[in-house]
Amino acid sequence: MTPRFMTIRQIDKFCAGLPAATRIVQWEGVVVFKVGGKMFCLIAPEDHSVGRIWPAPYLARAKWVAVDDPKTLTDAEMKAYIKRAHGVIAAALPKKKQAELGL
Repeated sequence: MTPRFMTIRQIDKFCAGLPAATRIVQWEGVVVFKVGGKMFCLIAPEDHSVGRIWPAPYLARAKWVAVDDPKTLTDAEMKAYIKRAHGVIAAALPKKKQAELGL
């Protein structure tokens, strides 16, 4: 069976569907998803693609990675990584904030 890959739009829709996720556009068109005001996923404009995974600029110290081409990871892999990022950020929020957000 041929692996499926997510498009930028599908990644955007998936992130928006995660609990308490908010979406804003900043930094010259970068889509930023946050939970509790903390970033968990960034989507650069589509013309910013070179097709690999590498340490994210300015965020590598926090163990963030950049995926320049969604076809680098299968649909299931991409969803798992995004869901894990959301979970890690949500779990680090103060308990009061988690309760406010229904997490």
